[in-house]
Amino acid sequence: MRKFIYPFVSLLIVSACQQKSGNEQHETDVKPSSISITNPVLPGDRPDPTVIQVGEEFYASTTSNEWAPLFPIYKSSDLQEWELVNYVFPDGAPEWAKNNFWAPELSYDEAQGKIYAYYTARDKSNNRLSVAVASSSSPTGLFEDHGPLVAQEFGSIDAYEVRDDSGKIYVLWKEDGNSKGLPTPIWAQEINEQRTRLMGQPVELFRNDQPWEKNLVEGVSVFKENGFFYATYSAGACCDKECNYQTGVARSKNLLGPWEKYGGNPILADNDDWHCAGHGTVVKNGADYFMLYHAYNDEGSVYVGREGVLEKLTWTEDHWPVFENEATYSREKGMIDFKDTFEDGLDPLWQWRVTQNIKFETGDNGLLLKASEENENMGSLLVQSTKSTNYDLESTINMDRSDAKGGVLLVGAANNGFGAPIAGIGISASKNGLELFEMRDQKETILQQKRGVLKGNIAVRMEVAEGHLLSFAYKTENGKWESFDQVADARHLVPWGMGFRIGMFAKGAESQTVNFIQTSIANH
Repeated sequence: MRKFIYPFVSLLIVSACQQKSGNEQHETDVKPSSISITNPVLPGDRPDPTVIQVGEEFYASTTSNEWAPLFPIYKSSDLQEWELVNYVFPDGAPEWAKNNFWAPELSYDEAQGKIYAYYTARDKSNNRLSVAVASSSSPTGLFEDHGPLVAQEFGSIDAYEVRDDSGKIYVLWKEDGNSKGLPTPIWAQEINEQRTRLMGQPVELFRNDQPWEKNLVEGVSVFKENGFFYATYSAGACCDKECNYQTGVARSKNLLGPWEKYGGNPILADNDDWHCAGHGTVVKNGADYFMLYHAYNDEGSVYVGREGVLEKLTWTEDHWPVFENEATYSREKGMIDFKDTFEDGLDPLWQWRVTQNIKFETGDNGLLLKASEENENMGSLLVQSTKSTNYDLESTINMDRSDAKGGVLLVGAANNGFGAPIAGIGISASKNGLELFEMRDQKETILQQKRGVLKGNIAVRMEVAEGHLLSFAYKTENGKWESFDQVADARHLVPWGMGFRIGMFAKGAESQTVNFIQTSIANH
């Protein structure tokens, strides 16, 4: 009953960064940049961005974590205004993989006319984080999964493809030693032209051995210029409330080394608007190089998640790429408002848990979302990432065509730890009235109730302030908005590695449905 009819919508892209100055020999060498960029270019939770050029167009993708469809693909002609045009896996996870869908890396083989999408996922058979790859004849086409390429004992993540000077193709990746308190080598190994098999032996390029790099290096992106291979890479803690992520650069005359790290590292650190910046991809546009990376906005922080930021690279006189670190948050909030009436299908921004076989129909009567008791007892979820800290989420439900409990909610996690189960706070409508609730560790706490028979169209609204303060209201078909007294604080539900999700739910038996007429998000 699921219908994938996607009226693709445009997303603008912009971003910024900052640089911590290094030793004196590098401080005065930077040539200033005059380009103007509106940040963030990929608003909302868009971690680990990758970008390639195919002809006159650019294509990007980002981490999905546990939310399907997996690995969105965006299209742009200028690196700043982006349109969602595809997913690598629109129907959910490949058969071999179960979760942790991270760090896609796109690669274009012009001779073959093929797109390769490397990605990280956890293997069901051995529970290891694995680097895998899929391919397609077009960024907007169907992708064929080729499965895992490498899965070391401590995990293998963050793949990147690059050719050496002889034309051989290598895959680079990070050995996830930090998960066991060990170093994190960056490995390179040759791969065949079909991208189905690694060949020869892996070669270590470098590892975390500088004080500023702390417990790891990861997220490598390699490009060739000035007779050098340059590798941007990230270091530190990426993804929780205490993140300290930064970005550095290394270079080598030969892909397999030896590699020299820049004495002025890190080249990307916290500034007034963005922090914990890193894990991006360098791409050339005309004569200039740009990096699309993720960072937490100082205002939105962990509530919104890591947003896609674009910044131009500049060069020192001794040929090191650096950033000016003066990026600001300049996107107008009204540019990222959203509304879906479901008449032409489900908007592609909607997501569901990769573990759920979501069932729905769309058409002239809106969205019919099949209910369930899944997702830590919150029911069937259709959600999307938040894009600001102050917004209103509103849905209209036809109670006469609904026999399950439905409404809107904010989804986070039971705690800020890695792998914590999802949890949420929201408002539900059923035949017997309205409830404000918190669901955590599969236990429901009722915060406030309003009893009474509900008929016709009921509008429910969740108003969010400062990213975590939730107020609720409702309106009958011919009535006025009425507010609940309760204000819920969701700061304890901030998840690891992603921002909050907001959207709709349907809770009940699998034979039951909730009929949503429209859902909108207004940012302010």
